[in-house]
Amino acid sequence: MGGFAISEGAGAADAPADSRFRPSHALQGTGPAALSGAGVKDLKAWEAARLSNDRLRRSGKLVLRPPAPSGTGGTGGATGVRQAVAPVTAAPTAVPALAPLQGPAAVRQAAVAAGTSTLVLYDTAGPYGYLGELYAMAAANLAGHFGTVTAKPVSAYTAGLVNQYTATVYMGSTYYGGTVPDAVPAAFYQDALATTHPVTWVGDNIWGMANAVGVETFKQHYGWDPANSFFESGGTVGNITRVDYKGRQLTRKIPAGFDGGVLHPALVTGPGYPQVTQLAQATDANSGATSPWAIRSGNLTYVGEIPFTYISESDRVIAFEDLLFDGLAPATAERHRAFVRLEDISPKADANQLRQVADYLSAEKIPYGINVIPVYTDPKGVYNNGRPETVTLAQSPQVVSALKYMLAHGAVLMDHGYTHQYSNVNNPYSGVTGDDFEFFRAHVDAADNVIYDGPPAEDSTLWAQTRVTSALAAFTAAGLPKPTLWTTPHYAASGTDYRVLGQNFSARLERSLYFAGTLPGTTANAGRYIGQFFPYAVKDVYGTTVLPENLGNYEPEAYNNHPARLPADLVASAKANLAVRDGVASFFYHPYYGTAPLKETVDGIRALGYTFVGPTDLNQ
Repeated sequence: MGGFAISEGAGAADAPADSRFRPSHALQGTGPAALSGAGVKDLKAWEAARLSNDRLRRSGKLVLRPPAPSGTGGTGGATGVRQAVAPVTAAPTAVPALAPLQGPAAVRQAAVAAGTSTLVLYDTAGPYGYLGELYAMAAANLAGHFGTVTAKPVSAYTAGLVNQYTATVYMGSTYYGGTVPDAVPAAFYQDALATTHPVTWVGDNIWGMANAVGVETFKQHYGWDPANSFFESGGTVGNITRVDYKGRQLTRKIPAGFDGGVLHPALVTGPGYPQVTQLAQATDANSGATSPWAIRSGNLTYVGEIPFTYISESDRVIAFEDLLFDGLAPATAERHRAFVRLEDISPKADANQLRQVADYLSAEKIPYGINVIPVYTDPKGVYNNGRPETVTLAQSPQVVSALKYMLAHGAVLMDHGYTHQYSNVNNPYSGVTGDDFEFFRAHVDAADNVIYDGPPAEDSTLWAQTRVTSALAAFTAAGLPKPTLWTTPHYAASGTDYRVLGQNFSARLERSLYFAGTLPGTTANAGRYIGQFFPYAVKDVYGTTVLPENLGNYEPEAYNNHPARLPADLVASAKANLAVRDGVASFFYHPYYGTAPLKETVDGIRALGYTFVGPTDLNQ
């Protein structure tokens, strides 16, 4: 996925021996910006407004109303414009750990490390305030790897909250000034300085903290000067395409016009100023100039941009994913595990191909997952000479025999939808199992891009549960065990669907969509969401466990404006992910490609020092 990255693949598993009989359409999530179409359109104006404010701040002309008194909620946070999200008027109430998200505004996620808790604060003010919630969900999901998480608007902050949590993360997405008053309560500025608990500040408004506590006080405490730190250097954000972290070169690919830059921190030296640790370095491809991407001094870690847009499997977001360990689990030992799953196995699969791949993985002593679609359907006869066709696992004894063989040789059964398609319409390709979305609507536009249209009109708890129940019944009818893991077809579903899946399966192994309105508990906005993938298991904002898939898949052909992805690309992404101290290199593979590309990928990942494990090991 260029942004929400290369997503889950599709395609027929019964291709003739000499060629595949249709393309696999390994769809790439929500696109390179990781956001819905509406969010992508807003990004350009959002970044332009931020840079305009930054220029005004540099020239001393930025008009900024002072922060509100402690506990009032701020003048811009609770009442500022929020698109598709109801105003937040009070501090949220956390729901119990392990419970699905219910009601306004906080997220509690099941503890992985006992006693570890994270407070995620986010902006809601201004015309693009909803972006703050999307970025907060991305941060909260990652923090859900470590323990419980509470997320709330920064405007709802009250004095002393930072000391009630192991660590705090503030996502600064609204650049306050002009018509948007500062919504950050004075109490948070003061507490961030005074606390000994780790605080990670991401993006905007760190200069607001410096002004609130006193610039010289900030400099003496942290060794740098936010009041004289800006996103542009020489009148431009430059062309920062690389971030170096822990000896790994991570990518940063943002289209012109959408890049808000990385803050260049003005470090200070001399007697009385503490040493600043430069955690990651940004490099400008045009000038070769370098500057800190992330720094730390005292209790404060500062990251110079929000790293959740325009991401890839080798992106600088990897640095942020690892930095969270420093505040939440600093004693974590280095460990690098890998995982492979076989994809899109339907009742029309080639049983011999399945056995061949199983024999290879078994000989290599590699445990793996098998994503099985229990019912194959071609309602319009697209691949059956115009005659509709539906085949269940129970009607495919050779495939079932092959699946049982795989289960006896290291495989773990996973449910990959019910039919992996929707109704009798193109969604977006053919209406056939494996080609299309099942829980989301989509189409291909004139420029050959896959456009996400939102959940089906009939989407509901009952509708989703009926499909899950039917899928599980089809496994039972074929004499197969009940799967406990799930992968959503083409990685797209509604928040309602994800919660249903969480009630039926111990975990989802996939990438996911997170919708505006989730944190405050209002009606989800199907047109505003962020897509995300993970380098480790998390408990996400839906209250569900999500296991990692962060490398994508082998795909030898370009499709829908996405390039081919070869074994070398997967291995390169695995190498970048070595920066995560306890991370996973997880990919998927279609058995109809034979064993040669799979072997090349496995050998390359193993050579990096990864150890292959089964899917049930990924949550440990």
